[in-house]
Amino acid sequence: MRKIHICHITTVHKDGDVRIFHKMCCSLAKDASFEVSCIVPNVENRTVENVRIVSFRSEIENRRKRISEAGKKALSTALKLKADIYHLHDPELLRIALKLKKKTNSVVIFDSHEDVPQQILDKYWIPTYQRRLISWAFSKYQRFVCARIDGVISVTPIICQKFMTYQKNVELVANFPDISELEDYEKSAFGPTICYVGGIFKTRGIIELVKAIEQIEVTLLLAGTFESEELEANVRSLPGWRKVEFYGHVGRNDIIQLLKKSEIGIVTLHPTSSYVEAYPIKMFEYMAMKNAVLASDFPIWRSIVEGADCGKSNGY
Repeated sequence: MRKIHICHITTVHKDGDVRIFHKMCCSLAKDASFEVSCIVPNVENRTVENVRIVSFRSEIENRRKRISEAGKKALSTALKLKADIYHLHDPELLRIALKLKKKTNSVVIFDSHEDVPQQILDKYWIPTYQRRLISWAFSKYQRFVCARIDGVISVTPIICQKFMTYQKNVELVANFPDISELEDYEKSAFGPTICYVGGIFKTRGIIELVKAIEQIEVTLLLAGTFESEELEANVRSLPGWRKVEFYGHVGRNDIIQLLKKSEIGIVTLHPTSSYVEAYPIKMFEYMAMKNAVLASDFPIWRSIVEGADCGKSNGY
């Protein structure tokens, strides 16, 4: 029997992304009725856990040109694979969604990991007077494209409800951790230790966090990639940085080891519209690894933390 070929595509996530590669690609590849490919830039072509990783080179520094070039190369690579289903994971890939529909008879799905129009309103590096216009324009563009493809997947009920106003095939796939990979680990914490794992952004509270640890006897285990060299230099210049053990981007197994060594997991994000109603996967991972949680005081987050009696929610 012919296998159904499913091709996941990303131009901004890494080849080991937890949601895309581990939860979706690897899970599908366990079923013998599926052939699974994952298109991702700037890595080695190889097969991992029955998932064929297919890459292309895209190293242009200019952001706008990089997005355009990566989209074209992702489209060209995708067409060569002749998949039955194309699963797009980045808003930048909406530009190729209708081209895939036009050039193939395949199913095309968009996976909206965030509420992008809301997220744009919180981009501090975009001039304030431009944010509403850009958000409105992207919302219209997203609506135009997503109404004409085969379906949409998203991560929260609120985002799904927005897509349901113009797309009938919308599914919720919440971004919860895989408990099975965490439940067999025992704690090995040493001393007063806290951790933060994930993208290191200004809006995720990194400056406030490093300033706070200057005033207490604690070690911060920090893993992730800074959103810019400027932010990294700023954070490294803070007095509290001497209490930070910085690991940079690490793999899944190393993340688990860091969680084992910590006592408190930090998820103190700024109250932006895209964070307030999100399900923070790192919070659930901290909980699964028996870390107490210090979280932002958002209603959904507060109900989770207080309901599980596993930590403290605190406002800015």
